[in-house]
Amino acid sequence: MDDVVTDIPPPSRFMLEDLNNFTPPSPPLPSPFLVFSTLDSSKSFHPSILIIAMSSPSLHFLHHLSSKTLIGTLVLPEFPFSANSVEPLLSDKSCNIYALNDSDRLIMIALVQYSVTSERSHAVAKLLIGERIIPERVLILDSVQSRNFRGKLSPDDIFAVKLETSFERRSSDTGDSPLIKGLDYFPSGSVVDGLAASLLSRCQLKKIKGTLCVSWPHFGVSVMSLVKSLLLKGALAGINHSSDADLEDEYLRFSRSKDFHLDSELYT
Repeated sequence: MDDVVTDIPPPSRFMLEDLNNFTPPSPPLPSPFLVFSTLDSSKSFHPSILIIAMSSPSLHFLHHLSSKTLIGTLVLPEFPFSANSVEPLLSDKSCNIYALNDSDRLIMIALVQYSVTSERSHAVAKLLIGERIIPERVLILDSVQSRNFRGKLSPDDIFAVKLETSFERRSSDTGDSPLIKGLDYFPSGSVVDGLAASLLSRCQLKKIKGTLCVSWPHFGVSVMSLVKSLLLKGALAGINHSSDADLEDEYLRFSRSKDFHLDSELYT
C-alpha cells in the first residue's frame, strides 16, 4: 500500500501558466524620478561633462572630492530613504547628483550607490541623460562583469578598457581630447549589460558623445588608484582632490568593512 505521507506526489494536472491565473499580478513599481534643490522645478542642466559612477573605486574617489556641491538625487522607490544617513555616505543606497564647478565649465557627477535591475535600467538612464540633464559629453564608470568577459580574469590583473559612441569616436578623430586617455577598447567578443549598457545606448540614441570605462578588479586600492589617475589626466584634469595616502588608507578600511560577494569563477 502506498504511503501518502512520504511518497512523491503525482505531477499537477495544471500547467504553471494556469496556476498563475489564480494569482493577482503584482502591482507595478512607481516610476523613478529626479529631485533637485533648485526652486525652479522646470530648470534643465547643460553640463559640459556628466560623470556617472557605479564601480566601487570610482564611487570612493568621487565621493571624496571636496569641491563638489549636492544639487539633487534620483529616487528609485524600491530603496527607502529611511535606511540612509542625513549626510551622504558611501554605505547609503542612493543616487546623489553633484555639481563640480571648474572655471567656466559645469561638470555634473551622479553616484549610483544601488544595484539597478535590468527592468529599471532604461528608466534610470532616461532620467540621467537627455531630459532634465542634457550634457555635451558623458563618462560612465563601471566594473568588468566576469560573466560577460571573453576569457578568464585573474584577481592579480589590474586594467581598464573603454567603449565609445560613434559621436565620441568621431570627435576624437577630429582632435577633441578624450575624456579618458590611453585606454584600449573593450575586447571583441565581450559584452556589457545592465545600467551601463542602457546609459551608453541612451547617449548613442540622443547623439551625445559618450564613453564607458570599465575597470578590473571590482575592489582594491590598486584599481582605485588607476581609476583616479585616469580621471585626473582626463575629465577631471586640474581638480583638487584628497591626498593619495589618506584616500588609499580610507578605501582600504572601507573595503575590509564590507562583506563583498566574490564570483568563484574568477579564481578557477
